[in-house]
Amino acid sequence: MTSKQHDNDRRKQISIRGIAPVENVATIKKSFNRHLHYTLVKDRNVATPRDYYFSLAYTVRDHLVSRWIRTQQYYYEIDPKRVYYLSLEFYMGRTLSNTMVNLGIQSSCDEAMYQLGLDIEELEEIEQDAGLGNGGLGRLAACFLDSMATLGLAAYGYGIRYDYGIFAQKIENGWQVEEPDDWLRFGNPWEKARPEYCLPVNFFGRTENVNGKDKWVDTQVLFAMPYDTPIPGYGNNTVNTLRLWSCKAPNSFHLHFFNNGEYINAVCERNYAENISRVLYPNDNMFEGKELRLKQEYFLVAASLQDLIRRFKSSSFGQANPARTSFDTFPDKVAIQLNDTHPSLAIPEMMRILVDIENVTWERAWEITTKTCAYTNHTVLPEALERWPVNLLGHVLPRHLAILYEINSRFLKEVAKKWPGDNDRLARMSLVEEGPEKKINMANVSIIGSKAVNGVAAIHSDIIKKSTFKDFYEMFPKKFQNKTNGITPRRWLLLCNPGLADIIAEKIGESWVTNLTELRKLTPASKEEAFLRNFMKVKQENKMKLAQYIQTNYHVKINPASMYDMQVKRIHEYKRQLLNCLHIIVMYNRLKKNPQAQFVPRTVMIGGKAAPGYHTAKMIIKLINNVGKVVNNDPIIGDRLKVVFLENYRVSLAEKIIPAADLSQQISLAGTEASGTGNMKFMLNGALTIGTLDGANVEMMEEMGRENIFIFGMTVEQVEELWRKGYNPKSFYEKDVELKQALDQLNSGYFSPEEPGLFCELYNGLLNNDRFALCADFRSYVDCQQEVSELFKDPMKWAVKASLNVASSGKFSSDRTINEYAKEIWGVEPSNIKLPNPADKGSAKED
Repeated sequence: MTSKQHDNDRRKQISIRGIAPVENVATIKKSFNRHLHYTLVKDRNVATPRDYYFSLAYTVRDHLVSRWIRTQQYYYEIDPKRVYYLSLEFYMGRTLSNTMVNLGIQSSCDEAMYQLGLDIEELEEIEQDAGLGNGGLGRLAACFLDSMATLGLAAYGYGIRYDYGIFAQKIENGWQVEEPDDWLRFGNPWEKARPEYCLPVNFFGRTENVNGKDKWVDTQVLFAMPYDTPIPGYGNNTVNTLRLWSCKAPNSFHLHFFNNGEYINAVCERNYAENISRVLYPNDNMFEGKELRLKQEYFLVAASLQDLIRRFKSSSFGQANPARTSFDTFPDKVAIQLNDTHPSLAIPEMMRILVDIENVTWERAWEITTKTCAYTNHTVLPEALERWPVNLLGHVLPRHLAILYEINSRFLKEVAKKWPGDNDRLARMSLVEEGPEKKINMANVSIIGSKAVNGVAAIHSDIIKKSTFKDFYEMFPKKFQNKTNGITPRRWLLLCNPGLADIIAEKIGESWVTNLTELRKLTPASKEEAFLRNFMKVKQENKMKLAQYIQTNYHVKINPASMYDMQVKRIHEYKRQLLNCLHIIVMYNRLKKNPQAQFVPRTVMIGGKAAPGYHTAKMIIKLINNVGKVVNNDPIIGDRLKVVFLENYRVSLAEKIIPAADLSQQISLAGTEASGTGNMKFMLNGALTIGTLDGANVEMMEEMGRENIFIFGMTVEQVEELWRKGYNPKSFYEKDVELKQALDQLNSGYFSPEEPGLFCELYNGLLNNDRFALCADFRSYVDCQQEVSELFKDPMKWAVKASLNVASSGKFSSDRTINEYAKEIWGVEPSNIKLPNPADKGSAKED
């Protein structure tokens, strides 16, 4: 980067990030060199770029430490109600840039690196993504942590420190190949190990009645070792904690091997036991009843509950307050949020701790548990809802199975009292599902064991009340709520799109960073030509930057003047990437048929990972790549149509592509997507959306107006009517010439000449079992895409609608979502207190 380019880039960010004070720059340079010498034991002669990244990371972390300690001291002193967010996934991405932005030191760090002859962007690129999640559910958890810290909530994330995160995706000959994501290979400068807080976690064994009380005995004991990551709020000096657990075998593990001289066996057995935190399961919409997954879920809740109970008892008021010993004030001081059913074993585990260990009566324990826990549902897909086989649960967690049976017995008596003689309802509401293999329905456990149950978009919350959990809604109508998802504007605008953030700040000020509804003040600017031209200039710069990245990394030259048409999310049939691919084929066929026809140039980018065992999803990836190969190499097509599969889609790649998008595809069948958050990120960054009335698309349309979004396809009610009448996809295929041609090309091997029958199963699947109604929505979708092209011909009209999308994004801040959780579920109030920025005042009482 030249000096001039660097100065221009920095000037772009001045309005929000400020001009770097000279003394701050000097301090950062001094700290950077100190870490290079004394922490990494290197000098400039032998240091690598990775060493420079670590030196910068440690320098930035130094700015966190005193704030982190002071925050925990403050919580200990005032003893607020604490919120615990339990999630099996936290898709954090990179930490360096986000931390600098939230602490307000990005300009100083940038200038310091420049003076040292280093490029801060190159250093940022070295950081490994913390890919401890599959997609939306884990990324939502990460956004929530940012908002909880920014709102000053005494909140903690609890998860698992997987040695290997979501796999790295490679594309070889068009096929997805999975490689391990060894994200900890070079170390993690952001975490702090806390071996002094290791906690025991039990498995297996049996239940035994001792003096009239059931006890869990003869267990295998493992240990959960915590690693803490600081979570800084934006501009308020609050730093919360994400605590991730790593599994460790006890030193005495199978000591008899040592006594027999079998040292190697003993060590190998220890390693096997520690597999619990080895790898993230790469599935979040397909339940697999695997023993390792069950162990992971219990490992998380067992360690987390012990830890939060310890904190409850040891707070500044705890030791002098007898109620802390009797748990009378527990629900007043503790809120536990279950992020989907993955941590739902927290409910029987809480009962076990209270009844077996703390000697609380069953009735009182159940009252405490149900007043403390709350459950977020993330899906209505039947295959995604967890149902654990009774035999497996009884083998791994025998005491918990007994507790679940007791909960079920008491609950069904209440159901029978309310609806006497309704055996069908009893069967539907039972925690135990009868059948060839008995199973425990964990969604049912979560509902009856929680004070609140929420969906994540208005339409989704409506569906779970009317359909998925209808019986439970009729029994507990006050439990059910909606909490529409949100995204953090810090990462998804301020950090990833500084050019847009700058022109917004020039127009309306900076308060939108923590109050996104302020973006409504941009609405009048959609009529100002000067603002729109600046808006379009920022978008074009982002597109040019992405074109360069794609040429470097994917060796595809794309036209920056073309429409950037993007669909990035996990590859799953319900997300309908296949429908997108059929549209690409239609556009290709039209161009081949009439090369001279007027055509709005498009670059279609699709990215996402398929679960390794999900055959159809992997076939869809292969099809997209094969279609891209044909389209991209056809001289008749030229640069009017390009297809790029974005390999290894992840948070840090999303930060590059979302600011450059013109069109965002959110095309799931109505009634299948719970919410979506990618749709919100694109909207906030000035992309227009083509989508169905599904998930949060509905609320996005309400905010921006129907005229500023491209809606196609059936509504939920029309989908239900289609199934009622009996859906025949072949009738749509036979009536629609373009659909028939595209599907026949799949069947004939047009896009797989080396293996003509390769895509026959996709063809047969659509015509014989089109579960997500692609054929039914096809014509509406293709016609709507034509409307998109027509609008794109008029850049100024497009810019008006795109700017109104940004102006309408305020509702979709995770700050708003967390505010609603705090007030309506957790019973806590966000704090506007800005903590002082102290020097380290000495050791703090651990919190």
